[in-house]
Amino acid sequence: MKPPRHIVLVLLLQGLGLTAWAQQPDSLSFIRSKRMSDADLAKKREGRFVTGLPDLSSDPVTGFGVGIKSNVYWNGTRANPLFAYTPYLAHLKANVAYYTTNARELSLSADVPYYRGSRWRFRVDFKAQQNPANLYFGLDEATLGQLRLPSEPARTFATYAAYNAARKQLRPGQAGEASFVSDALSNRFRETEFMLNLKADYALGKGRWRVMGGYELQNLQYKTFTGTRTEATNPATGNAEKAPNGKSLLERDFEQGRIFGLNGGWVSLMQTALIYDTRDFDPDPTRGRYFEAANEFSNKLIGSQFNFNKVFLQGRAYQKLPFGKRTVLAGRAAAGTIFGREAPFFEFQDQWSPDGSINALGGRQSLRGYRQNRFLARTVAFTNAELRVRLADVKLGKQNFGLGVAPFFDAGTVRNRWQDLSFRDIKTSYGMGARVAWNLSTIVFLDYGRS
Repeated sequence: MKPPRHIVLVLLLQGLGLTAWAQQPDSLSFIRSKRMSDADLAKKREGRFVTGLPDLSSDPVTGFGVGIKSNVYWNGTRANPLFAYTPYLAHLKANVAYYTTNARELSLSADVPYYRGSRWRFRVDFKAQQNPANLYFGLDEATLGQLRLPSEPARTFATYAAYNAARKQLRPGQAGEASFVSDALSNRFRETEFMLNLKADYALGKGRWRVMGGYELQNLQYKTFTGTRTEATNPATGNAEKAPNGKSLLERDFEQGRIFGLNGGWVSLMQTALIYDTRDFDPDPTRGRYFEAANEFSNKLIGSQFNFNKVFLQGRAYQKLPFGKRTVLAGRAAAGTIFGREAPFFEFQDQWSPDGSINALGGRQSLRGYRQNRFLARTVAFTNAELRVRLADVKLGKQNFGLGVAPFFDAGTVRNRWQDLSFRDIKTSYGMGARVAWNLSTIVFLDYGRS
């Protein structure tokens, strides 16, 4: 006979030590700057609750996707002295998704801020994913220029549509290719990843500053689509047919010694960060500042197959404006670089942040309106600005929903050396977003960006 669900949850909380959370902390001085606004505090739910949504998406690269995003929150009661200062006592998240391109992902995470009323915060993340629709356009600041065919690097295209049509044209094969090939998959590669990340941070002094340490272990495998049958257009007849794909750009760069890491392997990472944080509510702030200096260190001495070091600096600011129900101006500026002559290509694709990795440069996390990782080089810099306007608050039963819009502007660039960062070759995008705040902590968003 299975125990009731609430008994299982109580046992889980006991294992995390959260049933003792209601004990009075010695002092709240280290957390007072994090107090929520009165308006948000009035809408914060007590106890345990679940939020979950179907994850439906359609993208020209990854195809049609279906999945589920689910969250379980423990907020405690209003009698708890920390109720007004923490987004939650504990948060468990589970996401699963599958796409028609055979991409699939499972991610699990747990977050316990101010563990048992202390200055400690603990986080655990696990991910298993396979994505055959990753994009690669190069690994230096030449990606800021016009698109080029791997087989004809001297030929350029002003628009993605023209480029996409040209790479599907049948062409005679070159060395190591079939007699006639298409380049339809020349910018794609498949990544298979297993990742476990453990992090802890400690609040200093009055709690505005925190120090973080973490460890991450990854196993990564890569495959290109050279020789895979794909879409092709016969230039003589204009008819669509199938043909082997030519040699991919990623494989060409690897063979020429321009990139490293195509064979994948084990990556062992030591993570450290210094954080300044005065946001009033982490998931959706109305005021406050956030700054982080983050570092990832990988070396054979700690079991990694690669030697490199990544540095990332990020600042965010939130200011509530004196009009509307809840109007907030949000801004971010960030820059990161990677050191190590033979740093693997896949580490250029994201910057590690204590709040979660950020894809760079292109895509929803950095430069909306461009394809993910459209621009890659050793150093990346970008900025984002949003005007978050709350239009209405709706209560359905015990569920609270905040409905809003967020016009935004993004800008960014990449460089081969951090010393060369400047305002030259800045890429920009703009657009409009829709926002739904579900019980404050779960933020549902839809962004439409143009580049």
